[in-house]
Amino acid sequence: SVDCSFSRGVCDWKQDADDDFDWNPADRDRGDGYYMAVPAFVGHKKDMGRLKLLLTDLKPKSSYCLMFSYRLAGERVGKLRVFLANKKTAPVWEQNKGKDERWRTGKIEIFQGAETTNSVTFESERGKGKTGEIGVDNVVLTSGLCPED
Repeated sequence: SVDCSFSRGVCDWKQDADDDFDWNPADRDRGDGYYMAVPAFVGHKKDMGRLKLLLTDLKPKSSYCLMFSYRLAGERVGKLRVFLANKKTAPVWEQNKGKDERWRTGKIEIFQGAETTNSVTFESERGKGKTGEIGVDNVVLTSGLCPED
């Protein structure tokens, strides 16, 4: 299992240079480290910010589970999408509204064919809202299928 939490820094995270804004570290309420966030007021409607996790050493023909905490806080805050490198066109996961401001868990199964996935991209799209934020934390990659709820 690989823990890619932002406070520990063991994983290779990269800001996309061709997007509209960067993700920034934000302090957790309880003071235990930080998470990555995009405040609602950054940029213009439809602007994108992409944060990429570079994955190395994933074995071909095997499956992995990517789990992460996410939060979409605020009215019309925008969208959070996740893309896998070998399927660039369509997101494998997308969320555009939080029922409340609580942190939730996202799960994505990554099946490695002959071609292996070498990165996962978290993309934030700016909405109409002026308050709130989109946040991501506790990104963990384990081998095998994702557990059922």
